[in-house]
Amino acid sequence: MKLLPLATALLLSRQSQCFTTSPTHHKRPMTRYQALSSLDNELANWASSSNFGSIDKSVPSGSSGWASFRKVHVTNPPQKDGRDVSFFVKSSSRSCKDMFYGEALGLQAMYACSPEKEGLRIPQVYHYGDYSDGRGSFLIMEYLNLAGRSDDRALGKAVARMHLAPPTKEAGNPNSSFGFEVDNTIGGTSQPNQWTKPNSGTKEWIEFFRDYRIGHQLNLAGDSYCNNLWEQDIAPRLHLLFEDLQGEKEIKPSLLHGDLWSGNIGSADGMPSIFDPAVYWGHHEAEWGMAWCASLGRDFWDGYRSIMPYDEGFELRELLYELYHQLNHYNLFGGGYLSSAKSDLHDLKRSLDSIE
Repeated sequence: MKLLPLATALLLSRQSQCFTTSPTHHKRPMTRYQALSSLDNELANWASSSNFGSIDKSVPSGSSGWASFRKVHVTNPPQKDGRDVSFFVKSSSRSCKDMFYGEALGLQAMYACSPEKEGLRIPQVYHYGDYSDGRGSFLIMEYLNLAGRSDDRALGKAVARMHLAPPTKEAGNPNSSFGFEVDNTIGGTSQPNQWTKPNSGTKEWIEFFRDYRIGHQLNLAGDSYCNNLWEQDIAPRLHLLFEDLQGEKEIKPSLLHGDLWSGNIGSADGMPSIFDPAVYWGHHEAEWGMAWCASLGRDFWDGYRSIMPYDEGFELRELLYELYHQLNHYNLFGGGYLSSAKSDLHDLKRSLDSIE
């Protein structure tokens, strides 16, 4: 999971498993002079063509294993809420398709699905693309003055409003399907997002999650025990976990952040904010597959449930959604995450045995 240059607290006990890194090796290394020269040229051309004047100030703001960050000011900035907008720029030696395209579309979808009042504070995306010399790529978004978590009840309500936002063309889902416009990544792991058919419901969601989430992660893990347990004892009976979600309670696509843990939650301008997403359209309950390291307390759930009602069987389905992230952690970092995934698989099997 991607980490912005923002201080994050290590979580205790099981939650401490969530703090991870995922270094990426540059395909085509550049000298610092070359990288800055290319980026400076791109920023100057973008500012001019956008009628934002010229670059007034460009200040390095840290880096990760896969990108460098800058805060940029222009001489003729756009206005938002009566204030000048400054910009947060990510740059990389990799192509935009590899690095920033999925992130940009995900942020745009979250921005479209978050109401200005009582919603999530999502940065507006202004531009993304490859360097004209082919030596890298960049993403330009609104700069947010990020701070730590503040009002968890407000956070719960804001996430619920995003989950309830209807799929639209503006949000990148005109056909009310599960999936996303492009494949993206969750940490360093590929996340396939093949669209399901238009006006999809519970049946299509089960198939999507079975094949493109758990099946995909199991293929990457290559553990025969887990794969056999899933294929023989769980996948054929997966529909039993969703029997309460038919008819009037048919699952409809919700926009998901996709990687919601404590390190990706904060606030900006007094509003709750979530960032570094792995966005796709899915069952809103799938958002809570990382709840084991998101520190979601009573205030959060009171806020969320005041807008998004509880559905019977949530606790059993939560095991399924947690399994995806445990497998992903194993594929990223190895170690004890395989044991956690096996535990989830065994619990799912026992639950299905009790239902039949």
